[in-house]
Amino acid sequence: MKFTTFPLNYTTLTLFMILPYVLTQSCKKTCGNIPIKYPFGTGPGCGDPRFQSYVNCNQEEQLTFITHKGCYPITSIDYNNQILYINDPSMSTCSCSQPSKGFSLDWNSPFSFHDNTIFALLDCSISSSSPIYGGGNNNNSSSYYNLCDQHGGEICNFLYSCSAISTKISSSPVSTCCVYTPVNLGPSFEMDLEKLGCSSYSGLYGFNGQETNPSVWKYGVALKYKFNYDNDYPSICANCEKTNGVCGYNVGGSNSYASFSCNCPNGFNSSDECFSGVYWSYGSRIFPWPQKTGAFLICYLARIAYEVLFML
Repeated sequence: MKFTTFPLNYTTLTLFMILPYVLTQSCKKTCGNIPIKYPFGTGPGCGDPRFQSYVNCNQEEQLTFITHKGCYPITSIDYNNQILYINDPSMSTCSCSQPSKGFSLDWNSPFSFHDNTIFALLDCSISSSSPIYGGGNNNNSSSYYNLCDQHGGEICNFLYSCSAISTKISSSPVSTCCVYTPVNLGPSFEMDLEKLGCSSYSGLYGFNGQETNPSVWKYGVALKYKFNYDNDYPSICANCEKTNGVCGYNVGGSNSYASFSCNCPNGFNSSDECFSGVYWSYGSRIFPWPQKTGAFLICYLARIAYEVLFML
């Protein structure tokens, strides 16, 4: 039998050199310095599809929370307790006071406010027409505290002691501060400061053990989320992650239901985990992955070598 030899040219070398870079995991495990785990993802096809439109990793590697009101930087994620922490650059803190339009959640989003989240509305109108203090056009005095926590006075006192805030609203008494009680923002999930007659707000979710020192409070918004109705971590996702995969879903299919996909380090997607199941790339199915990684690598490299030699 006569064997044909092929010269090892630059094309062959280039193909083998770029192969490790082409076959990479499309779903990233980090965005900036924040680890990314289920149910979140770094792009379409990654994580849980219910969360994809609300949490995004942009080109600057900044993890962002998105609502119809705007985009907010995500500062950290507590995966053990299922809490997402975000920062609203327009909110007022003890070091910076500025006007704001407020904050809102999309009514159908898979997020809700954590119990530790506190909203303090600042520099609010105390006129009889105020929807906070006067109850709108309702002259019934019992509506006076409907939207404000009667026990939130201390928080307001400490916030108004901050020079950044007191300088901006020097002529406003502490009574113009309202610790907003309906932290779910009502049926519209909207905190519209213009309608409420307030100029700004402050959001916080912790005191750092120093309730009387607002300069060290944890400013921002804490949001909680659930995996599903029973809040059970999907076992199929756990199996995928044990094999160094990233949990995701199929995109671009004719079926409106997004089925599970395990994104593997070799760049392919699996229907189960990275050591078994059916694999595909760009919508085309590929042979099932052998159970042993070493066997797969041998078969895969042999396949690539065959294609390189006979396609040159």
